[in-house]
Amino acid sequence: MAVEKPGIKKEEIKDVQPIRNYDQITDMKWALKRFCGERDYILFLLGINTGLRISDLLNLKVKDVKKKKKVIVKEGKTEKPRTIHLNNIYEDLHDYIKTLAGTEWLFPSRKGDKSISRIQAYRQLNKAAKMVDIIDGIGTHTMRKTFGYWYYKETRDIASLQRILNHSHPEITLRYIGITDEEIENSLSRFVL
Repeated sequence: MAVEKPGIKKEEIKDVQPIRNYDQITDMKWALKRFCGERDYILFLLGINTGLRISDLLNLKVKDVKKKKKVIVKEGKTEKPRTIHLNNIYEDLHDYIKTLAGTEWLFPSRKGDKSISRIQAYRQLNKAAKMVDIIDGIGTHTMRKTFGYWYYKETRDIASLQRILNHSHPEITLRYIGITDEEIENSLSRFVL
């Protein structure tokens, strides 16, 4: 059962899922960049490449990432430090930073005196998703789950992903990223030694 969140209508709350189709990730990047703006594109890019929670992303300031390929972020929920590698998005991130003036925030609101809200980030992600016909399961947590899903698909290293996401058990991590029993069963049916 979904819990209503302030500023978001009950019918807007969905079971948030990772984006499991690479073409849809590419489509989301295109829609965010073209129709929502560079800020929202970079937020999505940073989210799907680091797995940070939306609250941690929105707390980032320009000085935290400027001219850095690796940063340590103290996660708000767990209070644990986490090393984030920016090598793979360094150029895009720093081209974006060059466009920011008069704000300390990496994802500034229109006035620039604070970061955008979670609700604004949610709205922009959903706007882009609707443009590219992703109609279900999109929210701000989609970025973190997408990171986890693709990290697992690429590495099959559930132990490392569990540590990255600060989960207490591998089963929690697998359920969190949407690796269903069916997908596990399919992989086992092809397994041969």
